[in-house]
Amino acid sequence: METLDIFREIFEPGLIKELHAKSKFITVKAGDVILDIGETVRQIPIILKGSVKVSRIDDDGKELLLYYVNPKESCAMTFTCCMQQHPSEIKAVAEEEVEILTVPIGVMDQWLVKYPSWKSFVMKTIHHRFNELLRTIDQIAFQKLDERLISYLKEKAKATNSTLINLSHQQIADELATSRVVISRLLNKLENDKKLLLYRNQIKLLKEMSK
Repeated sequence: METLDIFREIFEPGLIKELHAKSKFITVKAGDVILDIGETVRQIPIILKGSVKVSRIDDDGKELLLYYVNPKESCAMTFTCCMQQHPSEIKAVAEEEVEILTVPIGVMDQWLVKYPSWKSFVMKTIHHRFNELLRTIDQIAFQKLDERLISYLKEKAKATNSTLINLSHQQIADELATSRVVISRLLNKLENDKKLLLYRNQIKLLKEMSK
């Protein structure tokens, strides 16, 4: 039960007991795929520790970052897929070692009626992710790529709780749907502006970028 103490301010005691009895605890290594596009959603993941990257993949294999799921959060896409019994439309990958509470979809409808806190959690999750998707659309449509890059790096640092980001220029380019050459040029400019330091497959955000 101690693992679920973080939910005491969110869920009723009865729901916490059911979570403990009916859910499973799993640990996923950094880089492992938790859910892939086309897979059947059988469990609702709630993150206990770590961060999960949620993205879309097009027919050519290009990736578009949608959002991150952090501790005490879940993925809205899994809620909608299980409610409508649709296969997954997103890819979820562990950014670091992640501890997850997996809730069987069979209890979803029952808990929505039985526990007001669960209904609130589901609705707030969907609302929060919808706003994040709107922000992603706004960034693509209205922000310049250098502004999107800065937002991306800050979000990555927030998700991993570290100013040291372990990513190659190509990985960043893939997630922002652009080329490595362009990302390298923008990163070099940010380094010249003393906003970050570049290492091999690592980026260190400096104080100016961490604000």
